[in-house]
Amino acid sequence: MSTDRPSRERQNRERRVAPPLDTGALERLALRYVERFSTTRARLADYLTRKIRTRGWEGNGADPVAIAERMAALGYIDDRAFGEARASAMARRGLGKRRVTGAFRQAGIDAEDAEALAPAIEARALDAALTFARKKRIGPFAAEEADRPLREKHIAAMIRGGHDFALSRRIATMAPGEDIDTLSRDWP
Repeated sequence: MSTDRPSRERQNRERRVAPPLDTGALERLALRYVERFSTTRARLADYLTRKIRTRGWEGNGADPVAIAERMAALGYIDDRAFGEARASAMARRGLGKRRVTGAFRQAGIDAEDAEALAPAIEARALDAALTFARKKRIGPFAAEEADRPLREKHIAAMIRGGHDFALSRRIATMAPGEDIDTLSRDWP
């Protein structure tokens, strides 16, 4: 017997090709996806569309959007709960409103749900900005006072983090070790 026999057998085997999808297989894929991942209707529909494109379709017309809507109707998907969880996580990381709303658009959360979540995002704006400043050692969390060019870089970093310009400037111009409670009282 030859020692290279298993590799030759492996080469001779035909590569297994997944069969084209049908309605039942697409629904099973959708269920599997929502059980594994927190998602939105738009993300699920995109996933199912990609699967149809790669594996092909067998049968009547496919409607991934209808399957995503049915999963939402059954309670397996909740765009607003997904948005709230995403907004809270991003605020804990120190990211601001613009970054959060951008993530909502990317996830496919509709305008109605995004507007319903806006007051909670606004309420966390100051805490998120202070978290960002603490992580990046900006303003009251810096070791030493920043000169003008460094202060401008700090402001730019906070703006890229999704924070309001006025709040970013206010935090970046604070002296190292300055009491952040004064900011809490002054900021709306």
